[in-house]
Amino acid sequence: MIQARIRKQYAPGPDSAGFSLDLEFHAAAGVTVLFGSSGAGKTLTLDSIAGFVHPDEGRILLDDQILFDGAARVHLPPRSRHCGYVFQNYALFPHMTLRQNLEFAAERAPRLGRHRKVTEMLEKFHLGEVAGHRPYQLSGGQKQRCSIARALIGASRVLLLDEPTRGLDAPLRAELYSVLRQVRQEFGTPILLVTHDTEECLTLADEMIVLREGRAVQSGTPRKVCEQPANADVARLLGLYNVLPVEIRSLDPGRNTSRLRYQDFELAGPYFPGRLIGDQVWLYVRPDQLSVAPHNGRPAFNQIPATLLRTVEKPERVRLEFSGEIAVEVPPDVLEQHNGVKEWVIEFPRAGLRVL
Repeated sequence: MIQARIRKQYAPGPDSAGFSLDLEFHAAAGVTVLFGSSGAGKTLTLDSIAGFVHPDEGRILLDDQILFDGAARVHLPPRSRHCGYVFQNYALFPHMTLRQNLEFAAERAPRLGRHRKVTEMLEKFHLGEVAGHRPYQLSGGQKQRCSIARALIGASRVLLLDEPTRGLDAPLRAELYSVLRQVRQEFGTPILLVTHDTEECLTLADEMIVLREGRAVQSGTPRKVCEQPANADVARLLGLYNVLPVEIRSLDPGRNTSRLRYQDFELAGPYFPGRLIGDQVWLYVRPDQLSVAPHNGRPAFNQIPATLLRTVEKPERVRLEFSGEIAVEVPPDVLEQHNGVKEWVIEFPRAGLRVL
């Protein structure tokens, strides 16, 4: 288990803004994901745990061993921390073969068992046939698997992965996900993974920590975080919702109804406990919960007129992006039936409306 309290301050420079990391969290067995946009402090957190960055204050424990303690002036060097780090660029030694990369990482293992251990790791990660190749001769997926095998072979007590699927196509992503599930099952090594991909969180994570501007703004299971974002900033970061500013115009708990004002339009929604009439809140609703129709005359109730700006093809649906920064996802045949239409009405479902 990792228990970390990390504070690190960077002063602004002539060509750079200042940054402050102030983060406290714990990560148990399984996969914990640090999720956030670029510049949120995710990689800085990994570097602090691995020992490449010296925090200003705080304390980092790994299985009750103190890796860093600002008050006690403890800062173990990276080689003494037993953290396996998988970098974005893999960081494989280019002049060594794949086998030699693993042998270098296993140099602390007993000499007699070292060759067997390396061979077992090569086979476990399906790399035996390319063991004599150098990194430039490997595919992206093979480099990734080698990097993970190298991180684990040194008896790492935690595996740190910095955006491991960056630059990988869909088949290689699926292959890597399978490898990480294998690592979780066979090695039992806790995994701390950095990503800004929501789908990756839902696929891999047992626990999800959302970072924004160096702070943890929400944590929990990926399903809970995605279904119940803590605030509008988290909802935007997730990229799963339309987030719109609205005013609450009426509330009726007896009928379980409400009226919301968005621009010049009113929307009917469910009753929102704990809210007051006149509250300025954020409405959030998933694009696939909305429906569209060509704009013909006056919009009906819970419909908002909008201009279609662009379409984005997805595997099974089409994403329609409208004026007002509203997105709707529909089956492809909806767009095919109304090819060339630019003016639409977007219908908001009463039951699917939620506010922050």
